[in-house]
Amino acid sequence: MLDEADESIPYVYSITSYGADYPVDSLVKRIQKEDIVVPTFRWNSEEETTVVGFQREYVWNQAKADKFIESLLLGLPVPGIFLVKEPSGRLLVLDGHQRLHTLASFYRGILEGKEYSLRNVQEQFKGKTYDNLDIEDRRRLDDSIMHATIIRQDEPTEDQSSIYVIFERLNTGGVNLQPQEIRVALYHGEFVRVLNELNNNTNWRLLVGKPSRRLKDMELILRFLAFLFYSDQYKRPMKDFLNKYMATNRYLKRQSEHQLKDIFDRTVQAIIDSAGTKAFRPRRSVNAATVDSMMTGIAKRIIDKGVIKNTGVLTERIERLLQNQAYLVAIETGTSEEGKVKDRMEAATLAFADIT
Repeated sequence: MLDEADESIPYVYSITSYGADYPVDSLVKRIQKEDIVVPTFRWNSEEETTVVGFQREYVWNQAKADKFIESLLLGLPVPGIFLVKEPSGRLLVLDGHQRLHTLASFYRGILEGKEYSLRNVQEQFKGKTYDNLDIEDRRRLDDSIMHATIIRQDEPTEDQSSIYVIFERLNTGGVNLQPQEIRVALYHGEFVRVLNELNNNTNWRLLVGKPSRRLKDMELILRFLAFLFYSDQYKRPMKDFLNKYMATNRYLKRQSEHQLKDIFDRTVQAIIDSAGTKAFRPRRSVNAATVDSMMTGIAKRIIDKGVIKNTGVLTERIERLLQNQAYLVAIETGTSEEGKVKDRMEAATLAFADIT
């Protein structure tokens, strides 16, 4: 669905990193107070700490969780964690979700909806919950130390793009994560919520098909909005451009929720009414460059002159655009190049500008 290959890193970053040793009970309290945010992929939770992001769902089975708790009870060393310090002072978990989730679950007494008592451990710990641990064992667990490496990006100040670079190299899960999976955690807030709601728009789903587990459909929406409202700032790499727009509108200070939803809804409605569900598929699959340019061109026409009443002409113009050889070149290869972006945006804007 998306078409961008790995792009060069645009900065030499200024990053501050330092180590901190946390007692386990202090880590758990910070999670409970939301001073440490553990992002997951659950959209439906009302808790801000379960925002979509680059951490995977909890995947440890109880045997692995038990062994981790047992290691702490036995005084054995455990791997450290990586945290990102946000401007607010809150800490975002970059690596260590499984361990922190396990700790919080054991202290709470519930693991994945069931009572959490130790089973896959030495005899003296079997059947133990946090609350019924022997006093000495509980104290040893509380006082166990986990080392954290805390990272703060000092420059550039407008986004947290270095965290991409760090995570792409740090990723211990062995999964090649998509940029949007990381982006929505780094910039979680009102804009992410709006993007998620737009991604559930009925007409949008008809245009792009089944929801993407890797958030590629959400990134298409971000691309459209970024080119519509932020195109004067465009330069490669594409993902850095999207990072910056996401950061500038993180709390909807640049464009309001109503403004975003209104133009998105009207644009996809116009496309469905005219070209139908195959509009974004000049070949067989959804083409990201077609999406960003066609939607931007139609949205600009709507902003300038209001609702497009002549859907027959819009249908004809879309068909003509998709037969324009210069436009096809700009949507098929090297689509993040500044010249290709300029060519396709100008072609799409011109194609729809005078429709009544």
